[in-house]
Amino acid sequence: MDSQLSHRPGPPALVVVAHGSRDPRALATVRALLDRVRALRPGLPVHLGHIELNEPLLPDTLAALGDREAVLVPLLLSRGYHVKQDIPEMAAAAPTRTRLAAPLGPHPLLAATLHTRLTEAGWRTPATEAERRATAVILAAAGSRDPDSATDTGRTAALLAARLGVPVVPAYASAATPTVDAAVRSLRARGRHRIAVASYFTAPGRFATECAKAAPDIAADPLGAHPLMAELLLHRYEGAMAAQGTNEPALAATR
Repeated sequence: MDSQLSHRPGPPALVVVAHGSRDPRALATVRALLDRVRALRPGLPVHLGHIELNEPLLPDTLAALGDREAVLVPLLLSRGYHVKQDIPEMAAAAPTRTRLAAPLGPHPLLAATLHTRLTEAGWRTPATEAERRATAVILAAAGSRDPDSATDTGRTAALLAARLGVPVVPAYASAATPTVDAAVRSLRARGRHRIAVASYFTAPGRFATECAKAAPDIAADPLGAHPLMAELLLHRYEGAMAAQGTNEPALAATR
């Protein structure tokens, strides 16, 4: 019996798929996040693969896994080209038996993390009705030409607005509008002069830095290696596992 148990296959590996960045802080942040995941789930094989710019690249990670089973969890916040094209194509070319989980957003855990980062940066709930009417938050995201990405970002903005009790307006660093600057001008024209910027980025980098510089008041840090982000990665892993053997695609599990 003991021999049979020792040869029982372990759980499919969790492969976190990060975009990659030239900013060294991004790789350090992702590695710290994976350490949190490992601490939460000892015994679960956790690996990292990048789409570009950093090693290990996803094809190399999958090649090293051979024909093992793995769940690919995008460290990405919405649907878009990377989730729909790049990652599936890399997975299809690998020997690994893979299943692709949904991107991280939208999800209430993201809204909770964004709220925490805003609070750390100095955000305080408006104390009066007049303050509330003068307050707004900009959700600064990377941006994409894919309309599904804007839909997902908008849903995260709605989740955050429900937590904060003030309007939350999506804005983008590239490929979509409005920019953070344009969103600031629009909000000020509507009488919203207390404006904070929530950083809807998984790690520090050029886009996050540019958006923070455009903030007129409070600028929160990126999501980073917050403990709730580690929980969300495991939630997406488990969602993909639960969808296995059903007719429900893992990528549909975005709530």
